[in-house]
Amino acid sequence: MADPTMAPSATMTLGPGWVLALPVLLVFLTAVVVAADAAVGSRRRGARVDPIVPIREGARLLVGQRRRTVAADSVLWRVGGALLPVAAVLAAAVLPLGERPVADLSVGVVWFNAVEVLAWAAVWMVGWGPNSALGLVGGYRFVAQGLAYELPHMFALITAALAAESLRVTDIVAAQEGLWFVAVMPVAFVVYLLSAAAMAFLGPFDAPVGRDVAGGAAAELSGVDRLVFMAGRWMLLVVAVALAVPLFLGGGSGPWLPPAVWVLLKTAVLLALVLGVRRVLPTVRADRYVELAWVVLVPLTIVQALVVALLVLNGVLP
Repeated sequence: MADPTMAPSATMTLGPGWVLALPVLLVFLTAVVVAADAAVGSRRRGARVDPIVPIREGARLLVGQRRRTVAADSVLWRVGGALLPVAAVLAAAVLPLGERPVADLSVGVVWFNAVEVLAWAAVWMVGWGPNSALGLVGGYRFVAQGLAYELPHMFALITAALAAESLRVTDIVAAQEGLWFVAVMPVAFVVYLLSAAAMAFLGPFDAPVGRDVAGGAAAELSGVDRLVFMAGRWMLLVVAVALAVPLFLGGGSGPWLPPAVWVLLKTAVLLALVLGVRRVLPTVRADRYVELAWVVLVPLTIVQALVVALLVLNGVLP
């Protein structure tokens, strides 16, 4: 069993160059995901598939004029928009890129959960800052949605850490050498993917930026502000879904191919699943999701954690 208090090992951490490369890699992977999602959406509508549409739209927003509103708190507004991509990059620091992460923290699971909570502040700040009723409604919708997904999300993370008896992400991967955790904790796995979609407020959890409130938290965003906010949203989704691979799917384990390739393949499958569900299910109201989470998902994840605890105590895991 790994000692959770042990200092990070230098052999398990990527070089300092990856600190600078990580944001670039994350932006590139996010752009690929957005382009693929746009291509699938075009095909479903029967339109011509143009994979460079997201690039063209990004360029348009980059040179577009920023919108200004009366009595806006500009600092709060701009900082909130920039906070989403920053939170995504910080969360990605503990994500093993193959076998090793940029930062192999002994409390990696706690770090990830703490950093992604910054999304709460970011979306609320973006909704509050422009002094807009529609933006404020969207911001508070996300706070309500966060109250719904966060507890089941934490229990899902704790269950994986409990099975490995460590909060270090690489230890969780090592504990799955004989059996992937998804086989013994399917409830935690499904709940984690639901919370990943809710964290990035993508359908069916897109009420904070819903059409019924003209874009909600993003209603007053334009130009580069909108580009940064939306990019951060997708980056957060990519990182959150990618972390399910070391937590539940054995990380980079697999035959023939290098670990990094296995991580990418598993992440691609999970992203396809999450984005596919987004196109099938309608938007869930925040209050309905709160009810579902507190009445159904929280009890299920607690029972799942108890089952895993019994398996650990009886020597079945890890």
